[in-house]
This record gives sequence, C-alpha cells and structure tokens, in this order.
Amino acid sequence: MQRHRVFAILAAIAIVVLMPLAGQQATAQMEVETPYWASIRADKAYARAGPLTTYPIEWVYRRVDLPVKVVKRYSVWRQIQDPEGWIGWMHSDNLSRKRTAIVIGGEHAIRAAPQESAKLLWRAAPGVVGTLGDCEKGWCEFAVQKRAGWMRQDHLWGPGAP
Repeated sequence: MQRHRVFAILAAIAIVVLMPLAGQQATAQMEVETPYWASIRADKAYARAGPLTTYPIEWVYRRVDLPVKVVKRYSVWRQIQDPEGWIGWMHSDNLSRKRTAIVIGGEHAIRAAPQESAKLLWRAAPGVVGTLGDCEKGWCEFAVQKRAGWMRQDHLWGPGAP
C-alpha cells in the first residue's frame, strides 16, 4: 500500500512538472514566424475568402504535397499563396510542414549530382511536384515518387526563403 502512495505522489509531481513543458512546446509550434513554406496534406483542401468557415470557398485544391507559402496566421487558419500567386485562407489541418517544390517554366533536367555536367537521370515537366531535399550552390535535391536527383533551384517554386 505504501508503494502505491509513493507512486501516486511521483506521478502527480511528473504531471505538474511536465504539463507546462507540453504547453510550451505546442505554443512554440504555433508561433512559427510567417512567411514559411508548407504543403497541402489533404486530398481535398478548401481555400476560403477569409479565416472562418462562414467565408465562401473560393478554391478547392486536389493536389497532395502541392507547395504553398503561408503568409499570415489567424488562430487555426493560414493565409496561403499557391505557386500561381493566388492567395486564400486554409485551415491548418490541411497543411503540412513537409517541404515540397513544383517544377516551373519548361521541361528541366534532373541530374545525378548538383552540376550541369552530371549524368542526366530524367526530365521533369512543368507542374511536377516532388519532395525537396537539401539545396546547395543553386541546386536542390528533388524526389518524385521513388526517383531522386538534383535540379537547378531556379527551375523550382518552393526552395529558398519564402
């Protein structure tokens, strides 16, 4: 019986000590400075005219991993800018911090190393979305499904500072 009381006291102390830390961590995640990069998490994500469900839906995104720039925050709502420059409000549940990018301009080479002389692996058409890796010296790691390579940073929308 004595052991159970000690355990209960220790558990209570742990809760009292750890609860503020959990709150600080959640607050820190919510206080990300804008602008920042995000990507669409949902198969179907609504963009609204304003930051509440009472505002009309202006656009429906059906493209998982599409990169977006978060430009403002209001409670659980994020004002986003898409690769075309359109701006609207989206609930934060529809967004992920996964870094992605979209190919812009024409068809571009994906190379085996971050240099023009590296082996050509394949070409990506405009609008192809992929996972963004590290960027260095004007080149970014770019993976589309199970294929990965390097693409010039200026051929992508999503890398660099938002």
